[in-house]
Amino acid sequence: MEQVGDEAPTGVVSRATRLEGPPVRAALAAADAPRVLWSAPDEPTVVGSGAAATITATDTDRFERVRTAGDALFDHGNVHAGTEAARPRLFGGFAFHDDHDGDPPWTGFPGAQFVLPRRQLTYTRDGTWLTVNAVGPDATPEAVEASLVETAEELADLPEPAPADRPGVEARERGTTRDAWRESVLDVTDRIAAGELDKVVLAMALRVALDGSVPVHDVLDRLAGTYPDCVRFLVEPDAPGESVPSFFGATPERLVELRGRTVSTGALAGTTGRGDTPAEDEWLAQELLADEKNAHEHEIVAETIREQLAPFASSVSTGERSIRRLATVQHLETPITAELAADEHVLTLVEALHPTPAVGGLPPSTALDTIRETEPFARGWYAAPVGWFDAAGYGSFAVALRSAVAQDDMATLFAGVGIVEDSDPDAEWDEVQLKYRPMLDELE
Repeated sequence: MEQVGDEAPTGVVSRATRLEGPPVRAALAAADAPRVLWSAPDEPTVVGSGAAATITATDTDRFERVRTAGDALFDHGNVHAGTEAARPRLFGGFAFHDDHDGDPPWTGFPGAQFVLPRRQLTYTRDGTWLTVNAVGPDATPEAVEASLVETAEELADLPEPAPADRPGVEARERGTTRDAWRESVLDVTDRIAAGELDKVVLAMALRVALDGSVPVHDVLDRLAGTYPDCVRFLVEPDAPGESVPSFFGATPERLVELRGRTVSTGALAGTTGRGDTPAEDEWLAQELLADEKNAHEHEIVAETIREQLAPFASSVSTGERSIRRLATVQHLETPITAELAADEHVLTLVEALHPTPAVGGLPPSTALDTIRETEPFARGWYAAPVGWFDAAGYGSFAVALRSAVAQDDMATLFAGVGIVEDSDPDAEWDEVQLKYRPMLDELE
């Protein structure tokens, strides 16, 4: 594995072939750390195993440093993929704050990390592709081609692991008490009323002790059934040690997707619960659409995204606002697309959009300062961009919500809500509990 810092990396040698199987769950269970899973609607699902190269960066210029290192890695490459879907990609993400310091439970997670998997399995509508990547002085086409044949033979006989039980929750520890939460929300609403802020997103952390380790491959497999329209992801730090933390989730929020000069994104803000019957579900949805507080919060997000894209775009289009139904909640959603005026790297757009007001607030700098001052835990990579990019600078990123970071028999879950002037502390507390459910249901 080649670690990439500020030095120009050796280029990647990559070869790919069609493969019969194995299933995603089996491939992920057998993968070496750092493991990767990326499964988004209308995209191929990818399972990554091991690291041929790792890009890391910290501080305020981390987006640019990752992009520069990625360009150098791909520019010097020798790639024969056979199909676009099987081309090598870099998978990873960023911390929410640029002064992230890796405090627990984020030990090993830097300010930014992207991994080029040694082994990349890509599941498309037309079949499965195996890609083998190598970087470094021993990365010759002959060696990679031999490894491709050997790896394909290994995977052909890969057994499907027996399903693991949910580990079970032994104890819970809230990072924020209910009284502290109420005080924080009231302080923020007072500041909004005074004109210091328009909105801020406050989050909570829930630390749970488990009866066993988390079978991440089973958790993500079950989430595929419960949240089929969400982006499932898994990223792990390329860090030494036998026990590696895993950050995973099923997020409803796509940050940005770039292909050619076409950008797809959207606003997702404003939340209500699900009904016990279809009629109650619809009543709650209509109430959400008509609610002034949620409509105001949503429009703040949509307008800011349009403004953030405008400097790069020849046109920006907004779709019709609608209801996004998930297993435990319903959201207001507005699709937004743009055509770029010139070629751009997806990381340029990621940097411009992060954090959206749906996870940060407005004005951005004041909201971020408020989050740092108020939240008594490390956000780490929660609510930050996770995703992938390729040699062309195309890519896809999601906002890491409905997520948890787990290591051994401990897991920390995260959830947040947008606070505006008329937010009620008790109602916002209840909304956070709903947003814990996707991860909590898979652990209990």
